[in-house]
Amino acid sequence: MRKTAIVVGVNVNRLDKEFEYSMEELKNLADALNIETVASVTQNLPRIHPSSYIGTGKLAELKILVEEMEPDLIIFDDELSASQIWTLESKLDCNVIDRTMLILDIFAERAKTKESQLQVEIARLKYMLPRLVGKGISLSRQGGGAGFRNRGAGETKLELDRRKIEKRISQLEKELEKVVKERQIQRNLRRKNKLPIVSLVGYTNAGKSTIMNAFVERYNGGKEKQVFEKNMLFATLETSVRQIRLENNRTFLLTDTVGFIKKLPHHLVKAFRSTLEEVIEADVIIHVLDVSDPNYSEHMHFTNLLLEEIGVKDVPIIYAYNKADLTELPFPKVENDHNVFLSAKQRVGMKELAEVIRKKIFTDTIQCELFVPYEEGDVVSYFYKHADVLSMDHVEEGTKLLVECSKWDAETYQKFIINTI
Repeated sequence: MRKTAIVVGVNVNRLDKEFEYSMEELKNLADALNIETVASVTQNLPRIHPSSYIGTGKLAELKILVEEMEPDLIIFDDELSASQIWTLESKLDCNVIDRTMLILDIFAERAKTKESQLQVEIARLKYMLPRLVGKGISLSRQGGGAGFRNRGAGETKLELDRRKIEKRISQLEKELEKVVKERQIQRNLRRKNKLPIVSLVGYTNAGKSTIMNAFVERYNGGKEKQVFEKNMLFATLETSVRQIRLENNRTFLLTDTVGFIKKLPHHLVKAFRSTLEEVIEADVIIHVLDVSDPNYSEHMHFTNLLLEEIGVKDVPIIYAYNKADLTELPFPKVENDHNVFLSAKQRVGMKELAEVIRKKIFTDTIQCELFVPYEEGDVVSYFYKHADVLSMDHVEEGTKLLVECSKWDAETYQKFIINTI
């Protein structure tokens, strides 16, 4: 049986359209945890009420609504302070959570790897820490969030004090540091392979994982494992990496990681920084947009701001306008060498996107003629695997090749080159 909730929001100097979208997004977040929204309460205020979030009159209205509908919890669209939670729960006699705790709950449910589980628990504990002070707020309410979700293995006991929580955070951060070091070693190994890295980023549910799977299916013949994809918020938390080999043997690594969302909790961004750093080290970023969403421009702006926040600088960005099949826009279509309109679900536009990627990351290629003695046959095999072999001719003492390859490969196999074109 689904749990029920009333969602509450205050509009402070925001456009009606922007506020309405924020409330709709809050309902979608609740739905991601199988919570049904049974009512929505909103109020326009010059500023958030410091003790009760909403005004006293609206609070009285909400109390009546709670008594009538008996929801399992009330979800507020903005982050609440300890005193606000205390006041609201005392007045309404109902479990109260905010958008931040809701997102943390979603992340906790989706986290599958040790790294993401550590990241989520650290973020949750740091969120709870300042909310244990003041008026005796207990972890039985705050830690329990919605009051019905099991917080998972290793969860803190209900009445742990601040000192114990701080100690737990310290322990978790040390564990995470070890995992992060292992991730960095993996990154360094990938870098040694000299393969370019292309990172998928975008607002949650824009279709990043669908694009990755479409690439795997088209260029790898479906031989590699596909990543999990589903039409829901935050379907993917972990970083996935797949090697993509284009028709001309141009190979790159494609990475897919957690999606973004407005009001993403600060502690969560900080905890997931090691995961997001995959993007910082990319040679090219594919910014995936759900072009069928009327708010996609706002999503684009927000994602770009978050990329700046995590330290992304001077990385070429390709904008993939996904789900074009749900609009009247023509597709597949490429504009200005960095805007690609496509439908990953229908597998339309992937060739065009691949060509834009190729032009961005394989700019250092040259054509050269090589002569490879027969006893060095593994060199021929290497170029067939890693370069575009334009022609091959077997002569008496070896093999002549005309290839288009990277400058790095040309330098590595310089002794076999007889002419550079």
